[in-house]
Amino acid sequence: MKFGIVFFPTVGPADKPAQQYFDESLRLVDLAEELGFDHVKMVEHYFFAYGGYSPDPVTFLAAAAGRTRRVRLGTSATIPAFQHPVKLAGKLAMLDNISNGRVDAAFGRAFLPDEFKAFGISMDESKDRFVEGVDAIKRLWSEEDVVVDGRFHQFGPVTLLPRPVQQPHPPVFVTTARSAESCAEAGRNGHHLQTVPNVMSTEELQSRLELYRAQWAASGRTPGTEQIHFSYPCVVDSDGEQARVKGRHDDDRNSAAIHQAVAAWGTTRSDAYPGYEKLFEATKHSHFESKLEQNKLLIGAPEQVRGQLEQISDWFGDDITISLGVHSGHLSFEDAATTMRLMAEQVIPKLGEGR
Repeated sequence: MKFGIVFFPTVGPADKPAQQYFDESLRLVDLAEELGFDHVKMVEHYFFAYGGYSPDPVTFLAAAAGRTRRVRLGTSATIPAFQHPVKLAGKLAMLDNISNGRVDAAFGRAFLPDEFKAFGISMDESKDRFVEGVDAIKRLWSEEDVVVDGRFHQFGPVTLLPRPVQQPHPPVFVTTARSAESCAEAGRNGHHLQTVPNVMSTEELQSRLELYRAQWAASGRTPGTEQIHFSYPCVVDSDGEQARVKGRHDDDRNSAAIHQAVAAWGTTRSDAYPGYEKLFEATKHSHFESKLEQNKLLIGAPEQVRGQLEQISDWFGDDITISLGVHSGHLSFEDAATTMRLMAEQVIPKLGEGR
């Protein structure tokens, strides 16, 4: 397993000023570099406490690039539907140059009705916009005199500058929440996979990974070269009970934030998002104990979290990468730093001992 840090703020001005959140997060980036974590990531969302402090992850990652030399920099994820492909391709290529080739580019469809409404885009177009946008960005990175004649964008011939450092382009990840078909398409297209285990059962996720890996291999790619990233909220404390108290508070606040953000699904329907109309009701309660029992949250003393990770490895394989959500903004900087240090010093090095 590899381990990194994902930043997904779920705070607003009444909780913590944005400048304080970013200052704390960038100090945690420094710590991730020092402790040997594989990557840092930042999400893209708008308007709500649920991710709204991060409308442009590339800006944050550029700041992170300037204070690190080793750790990889990942979007988690950028939304092609909300940007022109020339603009997004250029920003990510520029970041790849600033960071000397450390970018992992994850793309997602988005799922919040209010975000689509603000951009004047129909949710029913989200998948087609996603596919067209990702294809155009990959071509802009790897080809010259690119001509795009798509449903949503027509331009060219253009040759993107700067060219990305990584050739033919930075690793491309697809973020998927629930769809088995999205997993299959990612494998067929040679895209790496990024998902959140919290939104489906263990059995559902196992079946999706099996499908993804099979399609990766069937497309002629070498089995085992695919990358699979999971994100988990994480709170580790030398006192397991204190970790649970802090973890419950963080999960309650995160659940309240997503409940507010998905409120529009109470009156929204889209064939592109089957079943999402149930989200508003489903997020009314945090179900902390149930999530912890199912290893959907990594919370406890070091030996407890180590046991959780060993179970996750048994379920999904030891070749996955774990992105740790250590700083939503509701716990202190010190709590996040403690989690990272304990993970790096007492959890990760001891994985598999005595098995």
